[in-house]
Amino acid sequence: MHNTYLSIGAHIGDAELTTGLVLATKSLEGDKIITLALTAGERGNPKHMTVDDYRLQKIKEADDFAKMLQGESIVLNYRDGELPDTLDVRLEVARMIRKYKPTLIFTHWKHSMHKDHQLTSKIVEDASFFAGIDMGDKLEGERHYAPVYFAENWEDSEAFTPYVYIAGSHEGYDLWKRAMQTHWFIMNSPSFRYYDYYTHLAVVRGCYARKDYAQAFSVHEYQKKIIL
Repeated sequence: MHNTYLSIGAHIGDAELTTGLVLATKSLEGDKIITLALTAGERGNPKHMTVDDYRLQKIKEADDFAKMLQGESIVLNYRDGELPDTLDVRLEVARMIRKYKPTLIFTHWKHSMHKDHQLTSKIVEDASFFAGIDMGDKLEGERHYAPVYFAENWEDSEAFTPYVYIAGSHEGYDLWKRAMQTHWFIMNSPSFRYYDYYTHLAVVRGCYARKDYAQAFSVHEYQKKIIL
């Protein structure tokens, strides 16, 4: 029986960077992987592109990344930096959870320097709750619950403490590195060396996990008792 992994980011690229090693490894094991971006992250556009053109490019990059992992990419129609803090957004994400019935959900840690990251963490937690209870005619589909793990992100580092390490295979690591090269900002950002940071971080976390490669995740205190 195969599992389904749903990785939810505020922007295209967040899920691919922070959980991509795990997603690539699981995809090679036959599991289903889905990336869901609440915005495209289009306002990080390079100088030679308009915001709207970069949005289209990023959506294609997300699709290319997912296809390399034999998975699926979903991008919601919210603007970068303007993600609304509403029930409608939470219900939209809850519908995705009910539709795909993931075994595990990944998203942002609750503390971040980026407003979209912080809000996405809250949205996903609430959506996970709504997906598992009877919401009446506000939410269609069969109820489904999946635990939420918070991924390690350099922008979400405040009070982040790794609790769970998920190992990646050599083949998964190689696939992840190739797939990340579909994203312009990962390979070309003038402000941060995303590719170098996350590929090297996977080696460091692998050391802690006594594996070759791994990615780290945190959980809430109350979840630790459940996991143990």
